[in-house]
Amino acid sequence: MALRDIIGQDKAVTILLRTIQRGRIPSSYLFAGEPGIGKKFTAINLAKALNCQSREQRSQGIELNNNELTTQIDACEECPSCKKIDTGSHPDFLFISPKSGLIRIEEIRAIDDALSFKPFEGRKKVVIIDEADTMNPYAANAFLKTLEEPPEDSLIILISSSPDRLPDTIRSRCSKINFTPLPVEACEKVIKTVMSQKAGKPASVQAKKSKKPVKDDSQLSTLVRLSMGRPGLAISGDLIEERTWFIQLLQGMLNTEKDGWTSKEEMEKWFDLLLVLLRDAAILKITRDTKNLINSDIKDSVKKLSSSMDLKGIIENYQNLNTLKVYFNFNLNKSLTWNYTGSILRRFKNEKF
Repeated sequence: MALRDIIGQDKAVTILLRTIQRGRIPSSYLFAGEPGIGKKFTAINLAKALNCQSREQRSQGIELNNNELTTQIDACEECPSCKKIDTGSHPDFLFISPKSGLIRIEEIRAIDDALSFKPFEGRKKVVIIDEADTMNPYAANAFLKTLEEPPEDSLIILISSSPDRLPDTIRSRCSKINFTPLPVEACEKVIKTVMSQKAGKPASVQAKKSKKPVKDDSQLSTLVRLSMGRPGLAISGDLIEERTWFIQLLQGMLNTEKDGWTSKEEMEKWFDLLLVLLRDAAILKITRDTKNLINSDIKDSVKKLSSSMDLKGIIENYQNLNTLKVYFNFNLNKSLTWNYTGSILRRFKNEKF
C-alpha cells in the first residue's frame, strides 16, 4: 500500500505529498492523534514515498494537481526499496516501538547509531518511533540531543496518541501533523477492505488481520460504532470480545469480587469502555432514543444502567471516573483503584448488565 491508499486522512496526506514535491522535508515530524486512525500506516508509507527508486523518473518538480501529485510523488509499490520497507529489511529504515510499555535509552542509542551513517540505498534515513510518549526521562533527554542536531538526509517521525506527555522541548522541534478519527463511511470502508484481504500482506500495513472475520453487516455496523472512528482498533483486535470482558469485570466489581485487571494497560482500556457506557446511559436518559448509542446492540443493558440513577448521578460518576483516569500516569495501585471505582458504581449493584 501507499499514501494514496490511506482512507479518511486527506488533509494530512496532501500536506505530506506537497512537502515531498517541493523538497521541503523537515528533519522531524510528530504524527498526533487517537490510536487506530492511520498514523503508523502513514509514517511507513511516507518512508516508502521518500525512498521510492522510481519516483525521480516520474516527477520532474513541476506543479501538479492533486491527482497528478499522488501519481507522481507517491511510492510505486514495485521497486526494491518499497518492498524492503514493507518487510522492514531496508538498511535506511528503522522502526522503534516500546518494550514492556517503555522506550528506554538503549533504543535511542540505536537510533543515534543508525543515523550516524549516510543513507546506504535510499535518499533518506527514516526512523519511526511508535508511541513516542512512552520514552522514559533518560531516553527523552538523550533523544533531545538527536533532535537538536539532526543528521543530514534523515527524517525522524514520532507517533503519539498522547503528545502532551512528550516534553515541550521535543514537541517544539517537530513539525506536527494532526490525524483525526474517521467518519462512519470511511471507517466502515477501512474495516471492510482490510478484513476482506487474504493473508500474506506486508507487515507494515496498519491493519493486521482481525482475530475473527466480520460475519455480516450487523457485526460490521457494531464494529464501526465501537471503534468510534478508529478502524485500526477493530482490525487489530476483537472489540466485541473486549466489551464482553469489560462487562464481566464490571459485574465482578459490583459484586465486590477481587480486582480482575492484570496490567495498567487493561485498567486503562476498561476505564475507556466504562466511560463510553456511561456516555450512552446519559444520551439515553436525555433523548430516550437508542439510535445514537455506541452500544446500541446491547441497548437493553444500557437502558437498565440509565434507569438505575438520575442524569445528575450519571454525569457526576462520569466526571469522577474521568478525573481518576488522569492519575493513571502515577501508577495507581490496581486493587485500590478497583475498590474505589466499585464504591462509586455501587448504586448499579442491583442491575444486570
